[in-house]
Amino acid sequence: MPLSNPSPARLNSTQIDTFNQEGWVIPTEPVFSAAKFEGLKSYFENLLDDLETDVRPELMDVPHFQHPKLFDWLLSDEVLGLVQPILGPDIALFSSHFICKPSGDGKRVPWHEDSAYWRGMIEPMEVATVWLAIDPSRIENGCMSVVPRTHNSGKLGFSDYDDIATEAAVFPTEITPTQRNDAAAVPIELEANHCSLHDGRLIHGSPPNTSSLRRCGYTMRYISSHTKLNEKDFPWHQLYLASGEDPGVNKFADPNKAYHELARYRSKHGKRVH
Repeated sequence: MPLSNPSPARLNSTQIDTFNQEGWVIPTEPVFSAAKFEGLKSYFENLLDDLETDVRPELMDVPHFQHPKLFDWLLSDEVLGLVQPILGPDIALFSSHFICKPSGDGKRVPWHEDSAYWRGMIEPMEVATVWLAIDPSRIENGCMSVVPRTHNSGKLGFSDYDDIATEAAVFPTEITPTQRNDAAAVPIELEANHCSLHDGRLIHGSPPNTSSLRRCGYTMRYISSHTKLNEKDFPWHQLYLASGEDPGVNKFADPNKAYHELARYRSKHGKRVH
């Protein structure tokens, strides 16, 4: 049975073409009403205040596993209307992640493809990420930059990676310099409550935040509900049906339930989606 009817589409044909050709696009309108956005920002601030002292704010991975309130935004028409024009009406939530760079010492995000962290996890590798600016995201406070059209490169999201020092970086690896073109990168500057969309295979990264301004974004990642999760090798992850029909390919988690034990397991064993 259908979970819901399609949400009102929020991308026009030109924007869809841009996403498919370039691997990214910036919708022009705010994502949420002012009141609904302030509700999300306030909820994030409370999660940040409760963050354990040994956990960096850049690493708030899959918070929805423990905080079902986040589904008020993750499964909203406002967000699904952005991804359904790209992925189709049958949508599953793949993951979400608050990546918050504190002022002064926010870590850089090395050049990477999201798909490199998901190798063997899902098939096909077709993921649309909504990068929602909780704070204004600007060059001065370490906004994300993307390298256009790299989602259609011969590597198809699986470049070679080198080990790097982790003291100032979010990830311990980075795409080898000979397989990227840093000079072609485009900075994605966003006002709060605005977003960009990018393909999971697109090369992107961001510099450290040495400014006096915090930079936080909420990445909300979606796949077709027809995409298969490799539950055998990745039992520590789960999907949620967001819209459309359940084709019977995956077991979907309950968005009304908190999965604290799964979150503790992931934390103890260092399991992350991104």
